Amino acid sequence: MSAAAPTHDHAHDHSHDDHAHGHHEQSFIWKYIFSSDHKTIGIQYGLTGMIFLLFGFFLMLLMRWSIAYPGVPLPAIEFIRSVPGIRELFEGMFGRWLNADGSLNGELYNMLGAMHGTIMVFFGIVPLGFAAFGNFVMPLQIGTIDMAFPRLNMASYWLFFISCVLMMWSFFVGTGPVQTGWTMYSPLASTANIGVTSIWGHGHTWWLTAMVFNISASLLGSVNFIATIINLRTKGMTWMKMPFFCWAMFVIGFLLLLAFPPLEVAALLQLSDRVFGSSFYLPTGLMEGGKHLDISGGGSPLLYQHLFWFLAHPEVYVLILPAFAILTEVIPCNARRPLWGYKSMVYSVLTLGFLSFLVWAHHMYLTGMGTMMSTYFQITTVLISVPSVVLLTCMMVSLWGGSIRFNTQMMFASAFLPMFGIGGLTGLPLAFSFIDLAMHDTYYVIGHFHYVVAPGTIFALFAGVYHWFPKITGRFMNDRLGKLHFWPSLLGMNLVFAPMFIQGMAGFHRRWYDGGKYFENTSAMSHWTTTLTHKIGAFFGLNIPDNMLSLNIVMSIGAFILAIGQVPFIFNFWFSIKGGKKANSDNPWNATTLDWATPTPPPHGNFLFDPVAHRGPYEYSVPGHGSDFYPQWESEPGKPDPKGSPAPAPALAHH
Repeated sequence: MSAAAPTHDHAHDHSHDDHAHGHHEQSFIWKYIFSSDHKTIGIQYGLTGMIFLLFGFFLMLLMRWSIAYPGVPLPAIEFIRSVPGIRELFEGMFGRWLNADGSLNGELYNMLGAMHGTIMVFFGIVPLGFAAFGNFVMPLQIGTIDMAFPRLNMASYWLFFISCVLMMWSFFVGTGPVQTGWTMYSPLASTANIGVTSIWGHGHTWWLTAMVFNISASLLGSVNFIATIINLRTKGMTWMKMPFFCWAMFVIGFLLLLAFPPLEVAALLQLSDRVFGSSFYLPTGLMEGGKHLDISGGGSPLLYQHLFWFLAHPEVYVLILPAFAILTEVIPCNARRPLWGYKSMVYSVLTLGFLSFLVWAHHMYLTGMGTMMSTYFQITTVLISVPSVVLLTCMMVSLWGGSIRFNTQMMFASAFLPMFGIGGLTGLPLAFSFIDLAMHDTYYVIGHFHYVVAPGTIFALFAGVYHWFPKITGRFMNDRLGKLHFWPSLLGMNLVFAPMFIQGMAGFHRRWYDGGKYFENTSAMSHWTTTLTHKIGAFFGLNIPDNMLSLNIVMSIGAFILAIGQVPFIFNFWFSIKGGKKANSDNPWNATTLDWATPTPPPHGNFLFDPVAHRGPYEYSVPGHGSDFYPQWESEPGKPDPKGSPAPAPALAHH
């Protein structure tokens, strides 16, 4: 079925709200707030996701201060408490849990850790990577005027927004936000603060309720993506002419559709345990404070772990695949080379999606599963690394022999490749149960995961922002400020996460709020990296000890550099919306996919002509062609278009 737009003005026709609003100009609220236009919804998801990424990053800064400087008051705490408005907000969210002198304690650290993980994964990266970029770009790339179910799309965003409000509200309730880890393992999560009589005073209640809304939003979005890609591809857009970006969104849609319901069920059952007194996850004989808990018992804590990780391992690929999707647009465009191994990448991403449902229990080796089961999960975990390597290799080979433009998005894309490689390689040892038993819950695991999603996925998301910004706004972001954003980010990311591998192998636990200060057998160890840190500190007049604790200071300095590096991006982003250099055409990067054939920014209805996909999505540097790019919508010279009129010149898309 083709959903190509007719060749007349779409600003008033083709509105999915025509029957409700007629042909009149929509009010601000219906055009920008309660919009059913996929582009506006993509922007809504993008802005919300970036705000939560920034907030999650702030939580990490508080944690890193506690780890590097245990018992030391937070910097500027007196200033914060002296500013009206900010004082009340800070006290309501964090201040009431601080020690009297303004330093962090273990209780607040646990809250920060749980909420940092929850917010970055479910409220930051997934909304920005899948919902924002997917909503804005995918319908344009397949040549349709909107998503298959526009109002369902709007509902998905507003369910997500409700989940954001509920999750933030949990900071202000009586018990504060959850402090049982972003995984919310039962029975601890089901019995924490069990003496509090009001269920609405539990941060756990609000966390679970927020996640139910969040998952429901993802389910609506995933159904919409799948239906749109299957049914609304324009004329000529066969499966193997579809950009890899759309293939990745297609697979992510199935991952969310099949993996999120188990977590929604898990959250509802845990909510039932907390609110209604059931015992789905609570075994008989639980004790607290030397007394037996008044529960019915008979439940299984392992049931929750299975339900959670059956979602959470496919979720890892929901985090990673948007990064690969963005890079397959940025790298060929800026290397002026076709995407190498397109078909093998398509088959790899389909394999990756299938295998991601067969590996979940490698997170559960400590539960004491038998050798047969652990062997099975070890084999599937090693197997799933193969398609990931194929994807990474294809993008690296795509650079070979290219005429590379090192603009900001290309620098972030190039940095993704080795950073993701480090994350993947350090994860391979954890596939084996005998290594995972020693490394589990250490900083080694944190370093591995964060190399995949921080200098990995987040770098790719930055590349996507710089790449599509002129299509969204009609203006460029400043390239010099972009590079000023890139270099501190690259340095800061590596200073934060590389030392984690060393500390992890030394036995540092991820939940030591004091950074391991009181574990002398571990923290007193030295290593060549700690000696180097000590000497560099001495050179600058700093007394940094020659032991494992010194790496906490290095990581906190890295976090500070990373924070400073985001200032140019924030300024660049907001200033460029109105003050950036105007895009001189609708296709400023000379790209080949259909999203660059629309006016800038795209109107309601997207296209001013019937788009037809004449060729594959990555036809760069085609021998014999007049330019180094051959867009999908450009018909072959000398051949009429489907209506019999002369073939449109490439400049038709440049208004």
